Amino acid sequence: MKAVILAGGEGTRLRAVTGELPKPLAPLLGRPVMEHILRLLCRCGYTEICAALRYRSDEVRNAFGDGRRLGLHLEYRIEDRPLGTAGGVKNCADFYGDEDFLVISGDAACDFDLKLLMERHRESGAAVTLALSRQAVPLRYGLAVTDGRGRVRSFVEKPEWRRVVTDLVNTGIYVLSPRAMAQVPRDRPFDFARDLFPLLLEKGEPLLGLPMEGYWCDVGTPLSYYQCCVDALEGRLKLEIPEAFFPAAAEAESPPEEDAAVRLSCACRSRAELMGALSELMLELDADYSDGIRLSRDNFSLHIAPQPAESAVSIAVKAEDAEFARAIALSARDVALALDL
Repeated sequence: MKAVILAGGEGTRLRAVTGELPKPLAPLLGRPVMEHILRLLCRCGYTEICAALRYRSDEVRNAFGDGRRLGLHLEYRIEDRPLGTAGGVKNCADFYGDEDFLVISGDAACDFDLKLLMERHRESGAAVTLALSRQAVPLRYGLAVTDGRGRVRSFVEKPEWRRVVTDLVNTGIYVLSPRAMAQVPRDRPFDFARDLFPLLLEKGEPLLGLPMEGYWCDVGTPLSYYQCCVDALEGRLKLEIPEAFFPAAAEAESPPEEDAAVRLSCACRSRAELMGALSELMLELDADYSDGIRLSRDNFSLHIAPQPAESAVSIAVKAEDAEFARAIALSARDVALALDL
């Protein structure tokens, strides 16, 4: 599958953090933010990628080359002047040709299932399928109003609270059909949200809005940038983080309990919050809190501790009877899952 990455913006709002560095090269937990997007695309089956560049394009090209080290084929198209979001993609027409393709920003933080987005698009026959994200405070984004079938009926751009009519925001991640891109003129500025989508709605073309599970954030300001870093560290944003990024945590880890009969991992929203809830629950059971949570009885011992590199806790049980140990471990995991809701 093919994808176009929009990576030509100057990122003026983020310069307090990045200086003159192109925004797609802003570091996010050990890797440029655009590299995280490239890795996500590759995991989702998009191995032919074209990056639409303008600002400091040589630096972006030097950072990623032909994409081979990431397991994909990466090309570039350079704008000599701003063409807008849709115009910049039109500049890549010789790359995507006559097939459906995905568009994504090179400075977004995201862990959506983008393969699912393409599958739903092909099933629907829509001219465009928009990835939507539910946001509790959607004031910075464009909103998409959908009907019961998921068809987009209208857009509301960056509303004040009195104009907020939905929590579904347009993430700028789209699957586009050739007939949609045929409406985009060449060699002049043209935007998706401001120009193309209203035009398609006027022509009666179906636009599908698909609410996506997972994390998304536009890394456009210092506040959103730092929040993305925290969310990734906390496990809310799922990234492939280099092991070298956690050297101190790795050195501080206790050796694994090799003689544990059963060891399970339980993913959670917040390790610290879940450990707090478990600690409170086990206060009356004389648990030891000097090394995670340890609970010892005559016929078994239980150890629950946060995992260092992901938002999860490990559950280890020692017992002479392996089946009994497994039952204890599964019960502890069920309790953890219930507390994490």
